[in-house]
Amino acid sequence: MKFLKLLFICSIFFTALQSNAQVEVNQIKHNSKDRFITTTIGYPVSGTFAPIGQKDPITVLNPDGTGYIQSEDLSKQKINWGIECTEEGVPVFKEGFNSASYTFWYRPTDGEEWYYSQFSIHFAKKKMFLMGERVKIYEDYNVQ
Repeated sequence: MKFLKLLFICSIFFTALQSNAQVEVNQIKHNSKDRFITTTIGYPVSGTFAPIGQKDPITVLNPDGTGYIQSEDLSKQKINWGIECTEEGVPVFKEGFNSASYTFWYRPTDGEEWYYSQFSIHFAKKKMFLMGERVKIYEDYNVQ
């Protein structure tokens, strides 16, 4: 019986630790200025983004901060990516009417330079827009 109580208490402890886990934050440098990025913003950012009504060119964002961007000629460029955040991992965004706009940072894996573009979430439409034209439909798991 004591063993079961100890097991129960340990499981609660580890569950609490897991739920309070820190968001992974990476530091990047752009124009001699330090910035911070994360792949976790409370919405399902990872996935495939494509122009509306088209299959190509696409951008694929993996949950681990890797992926690729496909050009108009359909060539693929591997990237590392993240959404701008504070040093503590809080996403930096501008709130609009029923939307939020973030800064999307990416770097080709064979390069050193970081580039940025817009990433926006349109809550009523359940769509995410990347680089203005590529879109992904998502399910909102934040709705209670």
